[in-house]
This record gives sequence, C-alpha cells and structure tokens, in this order.
Amino acid sequence: MTRSQARKQRVDARRSAASIVGAAVQVLDDDPEASMEAIARAAGVTRQTVYAHFPSREQLLRALLDHLTAEAVAEIDAADIDSGPAVDALFRLLKASDRSTGRYPVLLQTLSAMRLDESDDAQLHAPVAKRLRRILRRGQEAGEFDAQLSTDWLIAATINLGHAAGESVGAGHLSKAEADDALRTSLLRILAPGPTE
Repeated sequence: MTRSQARKQRVDARRSAASIVGAAVQVLDDDPEASMEAIARAAGVTRQTVYAHFPSREQLLRALLDHLTAEAVAEIDAADIDSGPAVDALFRLLKASDRSTGRYPVLLQTLSAMRLDESDDAQLHAPVAKRLRRILRRGQEAGEFDAQLSTDWLIAATINLGHAAGESVGAGHLSKAEADDALRTSLLRILAPGPTE
C-alpha cells in the first residue's frame, strides 16, 4: 500500500468514526436504549463497522463524552471569556456550557450515569477546568474573587455546583430557572472576597 493510500484509508476511517459518533448522539438522545444496529443504520454503515471503531457500547459512550466535551469547549471559546470582569466571564462560560449541554438532555443523563474512574473524570473535565482556571485566577488577581482560597478548590466547587444544579433539574426538584439562580447565588457567595486583615 502506498503512503497516499494509507493516508486516504486513515482519513476514511476518521470520517466513518465521526459519522458514527454524530449518528449516535442523535439516536441515543432520542432513545437511550437504542441498539448498535440502530446507530449503524443512522450512520449509514454496517453494525460490523460500528464495532470495528467501537468494540463495545461503553467505548462508544466514552467517544460521545469526548465529542460533547469538545462541543462545549468550542461554545465556551466562542463566548470571549478572556475579556471583561472575571465574574461576567465566569457566567458567560457557564451559559455557553449550558447551551451546549442543553442540546442533548436525554443523552447527557445516560452519560452521567457512566462510572468513570477518577483520572478519566479529571481528564474529561480538564479542558473546561483549564478555562475556568484562567477566569478564576484573573478574578483573584483583580480582587473580584477570594484570593485566600485555592484556585483548584474553586474550580472543583464550580464544576460540582454546576452538576448539582443539573441533577436538581433532572430530578424535578428545581425548575431550570430556579437551578440557574441557585447556582449563580451560590457561586457569588463562594467566590466573594473574604475580609481583609
């Protein structure tokens, strides 16, 4: 096989995998129990092709997590989070993330039930955490946020409060508007600068 044939084969394989992931996002958001056969049909490939790229359903779901994370990061990057007051940038980041995750509510419930080990979970959150870190450090340096608290702690608190808000809506305990308000209020309290000595 020539080098150009090998390159074309790799491009075709990436295109096929991307088509499967795109189809799986739509199919599983409509029906979380959909079969690999249904996903293959929606992607226009055979079931064997799906299994060639994703040998198990769990591997396909992990690819969907990566895909949705990349979508959220693109949405966040388009929100101009490196300008203006840090508090405004933080809420732009949260709104952008919310827009992205709001597209696939059923699929995200399925994915959130996946058991990830600690390092996989950290890796999944790393791109968003990196952007959060920039905002939080900027806010701490400008005196908008509490500089006495560890930035890592504030990142973890922000991510976990965001998850708690989503879970409260999913469980029917709060409306979307109530959860957004609770998240905003909680973050403002946590981030507020402490008393100076």
